[in-house]
Amino acid sequence: MRIKVHCQNRIGILRDILNLLVEYGINVARGEVGGEHGNAIYLHCPNLINIQFQALRPKFESIAGVFGVKRVGLMPSERRHMELNALLGALEFPVLSIDMGGSIVAANRAAAQLLGVRVDEVPGIPLSRYAEDFDLPELVRANKSRINGLRVKVKGDVFLADIAPLQSEHDDSEAMAGAVLTLHRADRVGERIYNVRKQELRGFDSIFQSSKVMAAVVREARRMAPLDAPLLIEGETGTGKELLARACHLASPRGQSPLMALNCAGLPESMAETELFGYGPGAFEGARAEGKLGLLELTAGGTLFLDGVGEMSPRLQVKLLRFLQDGCFRRVGSDEEVYLDVRVICATQVDLSELCARGEFRQDLYHRLNVLSLHIPPLRECLDGLTPLVEHFLDQASRQIGCPLPKLAPAAMERLSHYHWPGNVRQLENVLFQAVSLCEGGTVKAEHIRLPDYGVRQPLGDFSLEGGLDAIVGRFEKAVLERLYSEHPSSRQLGKRLGVSHTTIANKLREYEVGKDPDA
Repeated sequence: MRIKVHCQNRIGILRDILNLLVEYGINVARGEVGGEHGNAIYLHCPNLINIQFQALRPKFESIAGVFGVKRVGLMPSERRHMELNALLGALEFPVLSIDMGGSIVAANRAAAQLLGVRVDEVPGIPLSRYAEDFDLPELVRANKSRINGLRVKVKGDVFLADIAPLQSEHDDSEAMAGAVLTLHRADRVGERIYNVRKQELRGFDSIFQSSKVMAAVVREARRMAPLDAPLLIEGETGTGKELLARACHLASPRGQSPLMALNCAGLPESMAETELFGYGPGAFEGARAEGKLGLLELTAGGTLFLDGVGEMSPRLQVKLLRFLQDGCFRRVGSDEEVYLDVRVICATQVDLSELCARGEFRQDLYHRLNVLSLHIPPLRECLDGLTPLVEHFLDQASRQIGCPLPKLAPAAMERLSHYHWPGNVRQLENVLFQAVSLCEGGTVKAEHIRLPDYGVRQPLGDFSLEGGLDAIVGRFEKAVLERLYSEHPSSRQLGKRLGVSHTTIANKLREYEVGKDPDA
């Protein structure tokens, strides 16, 4: 049992408390002093049972300077430890604590996954086993200050490292205890900048509306934002669904209340359930003794944004449906009904009506969510506003990198205009950030625009479509004949390959001068 003694801060009061426990044969495994002014003593007494505690309470309170005593779930250090572990565990990037001998003292879950070990196996592992040409203790001794954005290689992958020294008030290097190392993947810097920046953007004015189609969507959203009903936002990845949801929240009567977001995609069912609905005391092994509030309760009076709702498990669909119908739910491992006033905004990349037709999403939940709906068009349907959007992102990237605003070569703009943008606005921002970081001489050229070719069919490649149909077909025929003639170097062989007479092929070869000796 853990107890908290609220008491006066006087010399000898701890001795008096311990003498009482010794008198009754109560063992104290650990003790801590806490409270705002050191006016509380916490004691962990493993063999103290409730009936003894009730009998001892008056005796505690009879000690001079003791104001009261009660049971508590955790010692202050235990609570801080659990909160720190929860905080570090929630970070998606690796964080490690390194001592001055170069050994890892502690690491979060993301760091353990990067190293390929369990979290409990981390302490004592030398950092040099994983990091190439990187002497962290020597670096800390030499700099004695925080280092940001240092390029390091860990297990063959490039990271940007932030190093925060652990140092006492003394300035000598002997007083250093080590450093906290935070790693960010170098190839995701653009994405992280987007994620940081989008938290700063506020309201509908933060949504770029250079395209007529996108401006129409924002007009619809402005009308729907004040309505206190569920809102479903549909759109491909990277189109700005969360940004639009935040704008709708801020423009609603709930705008001064919390907005909490949960991405349902990829989360295990149990984790998604506890994150959303929380859990009661002792709900499962390893759970906090006092339980945990879910996002719904933290959002009371505000707006809950559920992204990737189409990937929500059937069990969670049932619980969400009940909340939308009755305004109440139960925490995991609890029978208590919790009633809340929360507006729900959902987003999806997939067509929920199709999922309903296939039996993969509840129709009754779909109709509850689809009271109000918005569809964000993909970037390829908003190319009329591409130029101002590109100029905006070039300006943003140059400010973030700290370089002069570059010009955009016409060939680079042509390349951007003819791409299909499967990642939409987010992809465009990241591509332009990379282009600005690569360009030299103040001009972004076509070779700086690095675009993957996935997700699009290009049956003609770079084939020119200039001119009329006869000219296009003629160029295509000539290209086919030139390609196959080297493998079938006669009109009979080529005619057989293409399934036409050798006379037809001979005429075509003559017409397009294919196979003709250029020196003849």
